Amino acid sequence: MSKNVEVRIKRQDSPKAPAYWEEFSVPYEDGMNVISILQAIRRDPRNKAGKAVTPVTWESSCLEEVCGACTMVINGKVRQACTALVDQLQQPISLEPMSKFPVQRDLRVDRQRIFENLKKINGWIDVDGYHGQGAGPRQSPYDQEVTYKFSECMSCGCCMEVCPQFTIDNKFIGAAVIGQTRLFNMHPTGKMHQQKRLDAVTDIGGIQDCGLAQQCVKACPKKIPLVEAIGSVQRQVTVSQVFGVLSKRA
Repeated sequence: MSKNVEVRIKRQDSPKAPAYWEEFSVPYEDGMNVISILQAIRRDPRNKAGKAVTPVTWESSCLEEVCGACTMVINGKVRQACTALVDQLQQPISLEPMSKFPVQRDLRVDRQRIFENLKKINGWIDVDGYHGQGAGPRQSPYDQEVTYKFSECMSCGCCMEVCPQFTIDNKFIGAAVIGQTRLFNMHPTGKMHQQKRLDAVTDIGGIQDCGLAQQCVKACPKKIPLVEAIGSVQRQVTVSQVFGVLSKRA
């Protein structure tokens, strides 16, 4: 006798439409994850009562916990749907969109705020050309080890979803962006723009709004030491301000 997977999905037909719950029953398969459930519903979009409905909207890409696109709230915990195995979840499985980002439709949210904040802190390494310039500056093994961990950030939004200071209607930049400030300020070439990043990270919604709740570390799927990053950037800001080297803001 075949068995089914019972799932409840919080749906929303458009950004301004009211949210509602809909139940589905999906045939079980060995090794299923939450993405498998959503794909099964898309193939045959009928709810538990057998009524034909619009397919559930969600977002995914890599299916190996690298892109961060499939982040959602599963049984009350924010995580990636691709690594949420059905055999390890209590049923009925509850699926909700993240609450700290605007809902576009169903389980898909708009994470653009993260990327706009990364622009503010110059979250990349500038180059002045792609011609050969010889060997770059050396980086110590310690710095390589630290920065590698921060480079694993996939901007998934988990740390922001659990942060009490990060809300859908405020300007706090969030732990992930502070972590990237730490990463690029340690980079031998990225250090050239360290002051620009410190200016940005102390602007409205900056690091001063962090309450050090430390929930970000618990929620991070990559176990990035975000609290360490916050402390490090706070020290950089303090030194910069004490010695009066903060650039003048326009």
